[in-house]
Amino acid sequence: MGGDEGWRSVSVRERLARVRHDLPPVLQTAGSAGIAYLISSEVLGHERPIFAALTAVIILGATRGQHPRRAIEMVFGVALGLVIAEFLVRGIGHGAWQLVLVGFLAMVAAIFLGGGPLVVTQAGISAILVVILDPPSGLVPTRFFDALVGGGVALIISQVLFPFNPRTLVANAAEPVFRQLVVTLNAIADALEAGDWEGVNQALLRARDLDGDVRLFNDALSEGHRIARLAPPRRRARGQLEQYAVAATQVDLAVRNTRVLARAARGLVRLGGPAPKPVVDAVRNLAAAVGALQGKFADPDEAHETRELAIEAMKNAASIIEDPDALVLGSVVGQVRLTASDLLRATGMSLADAQQTLDKAIGLE
Repeated sequence: MGGDEGWRSVSVRERLARVRHDLPPVLQTAGSAGIAYLISSEVLGHERPIFAALTAVIILGATRGQHPRRAIEMVFGVALGLVIAEFLVRGIGHGAWQLVLVGFLAMVAAIFLGGGPLVVTQAGISAILVVILDPPSGLVPTRFFDALVGGGVALIISQVLFPFNPRTLVANAAEPVFRQLVVTLNAIADALEAGDWEGVNQALLRARDLDGDVRLFNDALSEGHRIARLAPPRRRARGQLEQYAVAATQVDLAVRNTRVLARAARGLVRLGGPAPKPVVDAVRNLAAAVGALQGKFADPDEAHETRELAIEAMKNAASIIEDPDALVLGSVVGQVRLTASDLLRATGMSLADAQQTLDKAIGLE
């Protein structure tokens, strides 16, 4: 019931907006099916080349925005299933038990040849379709060549003519990194403010979990560079990808320093009581700086906000140096400085400029 109410609550305008958003890939997929069908029927002379159209649709739908290796693996899976099924069906015919046997053997063959889950699945699907459809005619496995045509068309459409926008690819992968880093830093600040031992432990676990998101970000960045290099329509994205590349290295360091910061915060909380307010404010400013850094990629002129927040974090942390208990807080202050430096460098500053800026912020120059 709840699902039906949610479906009905979507306005016509929202539905039309969704259609407009998804219209280009839908048109590309439908067009690739038609092109593959025409090539197989008119150029190769194949009668009813269903698998040319089906393979094009399957490959485009499952691999859009992915590395071409994924598409090639799927084409191999489809072709393998077709070859095995074509020859088996000639000998054993059609029926339920034949469907089970042919699908099973096609998937086992795919596993034996080292295929991954995608290859195995597509091999099974293709083999089953051969059993269900009309029996093959002639001695040449035309459906195998139809699958190659469909896969080739899909690769050209998705990787050369209309590749996935690399900026969108990288931005989507970067978003969880920035979001989780903000959440983690705020969690550290909350734990420091409350003197919460369990809270700071949870923040440390969050900081450790960021590694997976960082790896996906770097993978997306590599894929974005590949698309921008090989696909002429996407070469203009290289400039913004370079900005992400600069930030990625420093954000990786910021994530590592956040883990160290969380461990230092745990040590501070273990000594008893909440942390001084300037330290809490410093960590919150780091969180705000990370959030502002993500906005910088939409508007490069917004880099100043990240810089101001990172500098303010350093000022807050350094303000406790005159306190008698500052020695206990030294590790926290040091990590705030390291993370602030990473964020400054992520905006495009050199290491020397970042260090000089932080020194100036606390009156060392």
